[in-house]
Amino acid sequence: MNIEPRRPAVKNPPEQFAGDVWVEAIVAPHTDDQRTTAALVRFAPGARTAWHSHARGQYLHVTAGIARFGGRDGTVIEVHAGQTLYTPPGEDHWHAATPDGFMEHIALLEQADDPATTTSWKEHITEAEYNGGARA
Repeated sequence: MNIEPRRPAVKNPPEQFAGDVWVEAIVAPHTDDQRTTAALVRFAPGARTAWHSHARGQYLHVTAGIARFGGRDGTVIEVHAGQTLYTPPGEDHWHAATPDGFMEHIALLEQADDPATTTSWKEHITEAEYNGGARA
């Protein structure tokens, strides 16, 4: 057993995120046969990801605030602290903070066989996509 070293928080790149989004890695593979990663991700009000998908899916557990998640069908849902959202492998989605509050979640996923293909980043979401049809 060992206590993992603390990794510094890193601001996510503007090519993949709009607004201030910080990530702090908390779980990373130690050996080639391990795939699990986890990170604490903090979003400023209105901050959001670009469209993306994950080769093996993703779990997002909201730890503070209210998160917005959107899919290509136009559905936008709000997920509250204590709730977990699952996105299946290959499903395009985005996640964001609400316009008026901070949000943080723990992102859990497994790396693809080629770690560089774990997440496929796409275009930024539009204001209409971010604001459309949120339901609790």
